[in-house]
Amino acid sequence: MTRWTPDPSFYPSPRQAALAPAEKLAYVAAFDRAAERPDALAVLDTDPDSPEYGRVVGWTDLPHTGDELHHFGWNACSSALCPTAPHPHVERRYLIAPGLRSSRVHVYDTKPDPRAPKLVKVIEPGELAERAGYSRPHTVHCGPDGIYLSALGGAGDADGPGGIAILDHTTFDVRGAWEADRGPQHLAYDFWWHLNHDVLVTSEWGTPSMIEDGIVGELLLGRRYGHAIHFWDLARRQHVQRVDLGDAYQMPLELRPAHDPTQTYGFVGVVISVEDLSASIWLWHRDGEEWAVTKVIDIPAEPADPADLPDLLKPFGAVPPLVTDIDLSVDDRFLYVSCWGTGELRQYDVGDPFHPVLTGSVRLGGIVRRTPHPGFPDEPLAGGPQMVEISRDGRRVYVSNSLYGSWDDQFYPDGVGAWLAKLDVDTEAGGLTPDARFFPRGDEFRGLRVHQTRLQGGDASSDSYCFP
Repeated sequence: MTRWTPDPSFYPSPRQAALAPAEKLAYVAAFDRAAERPDALAVLDTDPDSPEYGRVVGWTDLPHTGDELHHFGWNACSSALCPTAPHPHVERRYLIAPGLRSSRVHVYDTKPDPRAPKLVKVIEPGELAERAGYSRPHTVHCGPDGIYLSALGGAGDADGPGGIAILDHTTFDVRGAWEADRGPQHLAYDFWWHLNHDVLVTSEWGTPSMIEDGIVGELLLGRRYGHAIHFWDLARRQHVQRVDLGDAYQMPLELRPAHDPTQTYGFVGVVISVEDLSASIWLWHRDGEEWAVTKVIDIPAEPADPADLPDLLKPFGAVPPLVTDIDLSVDDRFLYVSCWGTGELRQYDVGDPFHPVLTGSVRLGGIVRRTPHPGFPDEPLAGGPQMVEISRDGRRVYVSNSLYGSWDDQFYPDGVGAWLAKLDVDTEAGGLTPDARFFPRGDEFRGLRVHQTRLQGGDASSDSYCFP
C-alpha cells in the first residue's frame, strides 16, 4: 500500500499532469440489467501499437448479482500531494466500485495484474448504513484526507437525505458521514471541490424512490427532482449556501470544477427543462462574497415524429438532448457535453468560461437517429454518448452508452445494447474524430451494459490539484 517515493501517476499540478504518458488500459463498469449474472469490471486495451487494441483483454466478475455497477473511482490520486493533508506514499492501485442498487462497495486491487483486478474487500450495506447513515453509494473521489463516497439514500428504509461518506485511505473502513451540518440539503448526487479555497460543491438528482424504477413523469412535471447546487465549507464540513437554478431546470447532475486550483469556477450540466425539453450548462462562480450560477449553454430539443418516440416522449413530439454527463479537459480548455437522448457528443472551447464556443460535434446512436459508428456504418446504434472520460493530455475522449438500467429501458425500450467509442481530439483548433479501430461492442461485453470508464494512471475526472 505504501511506497518510498510518491506514485509516478501523481502530479502536483494540472500542467504537469497534461504531460503524463498515455494510458495503456481502461477499466469499464459493466452490469447485468436483469440482475441474473454478476456485474463485472472489464479491461480494455488502449495502446494503439498493441495487436489487441480496442478489445476487452481482462474481465473480473463481482461476487454477487444485482449490484448495478455505475460510477467508480481510484483510491488515491494527485490530491495526495496537497499540503493540507499530505499522504504522498499511498498508491493509485485500488478501484472503489459501489453497487448503486445493492449498496455494497467493492475494493479491487489492480497492481498484481492490471488486466485482472482482484477483489480485496467488500463493504456491506449494513456497515455503510451503521457508520455513515447512507445507502445507494454513487460517486467516488480520492481526497487529500480520505476517500469520499456520495450516496443517494439514507440508512435502512430512509429515502433520504443523501450525502457523503468517508472511507479510510488504508483500510477502506467507513469512517462516518462527512457532513457536520447539512443545512437545507436533502437530495444528493455529485460532488467536487476547490481544495485551495476549502470549498466543496454538491448537486442534486433524487432519492432512491424517485429514480430506481425509472423517471417518474409526475415528479418531473411537478418539478420535484433536484434543481439546486450547494456550497460547503470543506474544512468545517458545514453547509454555506444553496443556489437554486429555478425549478424548471430539473436534475443538475455532473459537476466539473476548473482543474487550475487558483480558480473558483466550474460547470454543472442540467438534464432537462420542463418548459421546452432543452438541456443546459451552467457556470458557478463567485459574485462578491456569495456564490452565483449563470447559464452559459442552451441545447434545444429536436422535433420528431411521435411514432418514432418511446411512450414517455410521444406527447411532446420531440427528443430532449438529455445532458447526462459533462467532462472538462485537464487544461480547462474544452468542455465535453453528452446528449444521450439525441445521440450527440459536443465539444466547447471554454477558455472564456462565460462564453463557450461550440468547436466539435459527433453523432452516435440517439433515440430517433440511431447514427452508426463511421467504422461500422451498417450497424444502427441504440443509446448515445453518455459517460465521458478524457485522457490527461486531452487528446483522447472515451464515451459509453448506458445511463442507468431502468432509465435505459424507458428511453430505449427496444434495447440499449452496449458499446464504447474513442474519439481523437484536435487540441489546437478543436474538433473530434471517431477512431475507426476502437469500438468494442455487443458480445465483447458478454451481454452486459457499460457505464463509466476509468483510465490507468488517471484521467480528467479522477484527480484534483493544489498547485497551478
